[in-house]
Amino acid sequence: MVFSSLTFVAFFAIVLVLDRMLRSWTARKWHLLIASYLFYAAWNPPLLVLLWVSTCVDWFAAKGIYSARTPRARKAWLAATLATNFGLLGFFKYAGFFLDSLAAVLGACGVAYQPPALDVVLPPGISFYTFMTLSYTIDVYRREEKPWDSPLDLALLVSFFPHLVAGPILRAKSFHPQLVEPRRATSDQLGWGFALFTFGLFQKVVLADGFFAPVADEVFGKALRAGGVDAWMGTLAFSGQIFCDFAGYSTCAIGVALCLGFRLPENFDSPYGAIGFSDFWRRWHISLSSWLRDYLYIPLGGNRRGPVRTYVNLFLTMLIGGLWHGASWMFVIWGGLHGVYLAVERRLKEAFGEARWASTWPVTFGTTLLTYALVCIAWVFFRAPDMKTATHLTKVMLSGGKSSSLLGVVDYVVVGGLTIALLVAHGLTRQRSLAELWTRTPTWARIALLTVLLLTVTLSGGDNRAFIYFQF
Repeated sequence: MVFSSLTFVAFFAIVLVLDRMLRSWTARKWHLLIASYLFYAAWNPPLLVLLWVSTCVDWFAAKGIYSARTPRARKAWLAATLATNFGLLGFFKYAGFFLDSLAAVLGACGVAYQPPALDVVLPPGISFYTFMTLSYTIDVYRREEKPWDSPLDLALLVSFFPHLVAGPILRAKSFHPQLVEPRRATSDQLGWGFALFTFGLFQKVVLADGFFAPVADEVFGKALRAGGVDAWMGTLAFSGQIFCDFAGYSTCAIGVALCLGFRLPENFDSPYGAIGFSDFWRRWHISLSSWLRDYLYIPLGGNRRGPVRTYVNLFLTMLIGGLWHGASWMFVIWGGLHGVYLAVERRLKEAFGEARWASTWPVTFGTTLLTYALVCIAWVFFRAPDMKTATHLTKVMLSGGKSSSLLGVVDYVVVGGLTIALLVAHGLTRQRSLAELWTRTPTWARIALLTVLLLTVTLSGGDNRAFIYFQF
């Protein structure tokens, strides 16, 4: 059940009406929990068991950590929840990957090994809700959070349907206050939530699926025939597709939650207007990058243990961040590239960060364009199905390569024009929020814009694909 389907629109309408009818806060939370389980069961009902296992394990682990009298006992409870959650994630998402990698290594050593065919179904959103539930027990272990009084609240944190399958990744300590105090969306929140949902659908259905995806599919599907221009156009198309697809989902999720009275964290903040890679990761998939920073990079030592260890921590964090996205060495390479980018940027800032010329507008503008270009090169490895495809595309992108005719003039104009528009929009909104711009817009203009966007979504010729991040 995807946000862009009529099934979801009907589902959400029923959920919203019942939510407005119920008066008891506890009854409303039970209603949202049942609706969330129905939402998830629409993919594969048996996979609900995994949600229940994660919820139950972390509920009892948090209680055990808090009541434990010795550091050893506290660590044992934490180890139990880490082993359970990462064990489930590892089996369902990475077991086949590691077995295939082991077979390749043994084959290179002359040992024939045929791994068994697991045929495991990947549970939607398992990477997202695993990180969400772990934030609860880790915060209790750090004594930053006390165990919650209600298992209903924890179950709703894990399964709340707007963010369940593709984020944003919630933090227990920021979402808990919203579960304790009764809340109901105001008329202004309903209006803004509906507007956000419309913006997200437009990004996903019209821009990602209608304009960017066909060009990206054409180039990456016939990559070995692509020359430099086509390779760049296909990569630019994918950069637009993945942003509009994922940011579109996040915007829809934030809007849907707001209509129910809940506030989810922002997940994107004009990332293609970033000045450097540390800035990019403060703006791209914010809930994941901040989770990796707080629960991985800083515990590893962050930048507190000398320059060499800092670079190692940066690189290791980005490698794991890449692997989080999928069971493929291509994702690991993508994460590794960003680790290199961040390390080089850090070294340059140490050498030239205090220079006056480093903050002038030509340098800032050039840094923004260079950041986007290098992000696009990394996107090749994220999108390409194998190393041969990625190597060919990056080679012709950097060298020019032979000419080709995979794309037509219309494709060049559409992708080029939309990419420029996207970069300009991100550059202009670096310091402004969408909500701020919306409040400054006259009412008549808001109504006209939403009407046009809804009509465009309704009449779009996009093929209604599943959101890209559902596979993660």
